[in-house]
Amino acid sequence: MSQPGRVDKQSGYILHTQPYRETSLLLEVLTRDHGRFSLVARSARRPRSDLRGVLLPFQPLTLSWFGKGELRTLHAADWDGGVRQLTGLPLVCGFYLNELMMKLTARDDPEPRAFSVYDRAVRELAGAAPLSTALRRYELRLAQVLGYAPALGRDSRGEAIAADRHYLCRDAAMPEPDEHPELAPVGRAVRLPGEALLAIDADDYGRPDTRGHARQLSRVWLSALLGDEPLASRQLLQAIQSLSD
Repeated sequence: MSQPGRVDKQSGYILHTQPYRETSLLLEVLTRDHGRFSLVARSARRPRSDLRGVLLPFQPLTLSWFGKGELRTLHAADWDGGVRQLTGLPLVCGFYLNELMMKLTARDDPEPRAFSVYDRAVRELAGAAPLSTALRRYELRLAQVLGYAPALGRDSRGEAIAADRHYLCRDAAMPEPDEHPELAPVGRAVRLPGEALLAIDADDYGRPDTRGHARQLSRVWLSALLGDEPLASRQLLQAIQSLSD
């Protein structure tokens, strides 16, 4: 007899864990086809549990579970290839990925593209990609695939972005042609060159100035989406970077 709500071998990641009752774990997971939700891993904290070395953050997993309520039950978990464990600054960046994902997504709202954005970011943090590139790509692409921010190939008038023009990016709206370059942007807005917007749209972060412009844009977008609520992991990341500077 099959268990109600049974799902087998779904690609997923663990975003957060905490103790649950005496020997279990409460997991917040992100899955490719079922979105973000909570799972109970029963007896996972027992010394001889097969799950102790598997339920790790920033590791691609295949997850199986059952149940249909807000709290489902983990049936099995296995590594799905594995990536290098994050340590040091990449680990702090990983905490930032998780916190931002949990802030911007709703439970049980599947978006496979968001999973792909997260998966790519984790692998970039574990690899040789510059951390700034991985973070900017993650922030901007996540906002776009979730429908909170626009693509950057066209402006607010529906015209193609011109490389030799400047644009105002307000909140998380489409870029506006800058008709008054002598005036400083007001409110949550930044003035960016069309060349940078086109590079970001093409996923080309090879130039340092593009990464700088992407950071400005991500600050405006995230400020519009999150308001003044600080992200704990982002504050920690900024503090570490200021010390290294």
